[in-house]
Amino acid sequence: MEAAVDAFADKGYHATSTRDIAARANMSPAGVYVHFASKQDLLFQLCQRGHVLALEVVATARESADTPRAQLVAIVSAFARWHARQFSTARIVQYEFSHLTPEHRTEVLALRKQIDAVVSDVLHAGVASGDFDVPDVAVTTLALQSLTIDVARWYDPTIRRTPEAIGAAYGDLALRLVRA
Repeated sequence: MEAAVDAFADKGYHATSTRDIAARANMSPAGVYVHFASKQDLLFQLCQRGHVLALEVVATARESADTPRAQLVAIVSAFARWHARQFSTARIVQYEFSHLTPEHRTEVLALRKQIDAVVSDVLHAGVASGDFDVPDVAVTTLALQSLTIDVARWYDPTIRRTPEAIGAAYGDLALRLVRA
């Protein structure tokens, strides 16, 4: 899977062959098929695994705080850090998603909806408590998710900002977005 992440990150899904993946994993092309039915199956497994990990990140972050305000900061900070630390996997999970079969997309979309629900639930709680001024929770959820997901697009470990600094800045931006 690590070899596939490297290959997909370098070349993209369509330009990567199973030979490329096998070469990076120091195995024969047939060896890839021992573990995965196809390149599509490998992409699906990566996307599914990445989304499961992302769901764990946001759920754990929410559980780490008691108030909607603290939960939102924890979620956005953790999700931004995750996208920076796991930028290669995150790029594939987010930007190669369209290459999944309709059946695989449906499975991964169910995980995305769970991730969105964690954020949306916190926003609803913050609106109900009076901590947030959010006229449209769905649009704000989308904006917050887009903000953190985009980190995977531009992040490079050679830049001066650390994942921790990015997470802290994005947590602050999240509070501004909900007018906390």
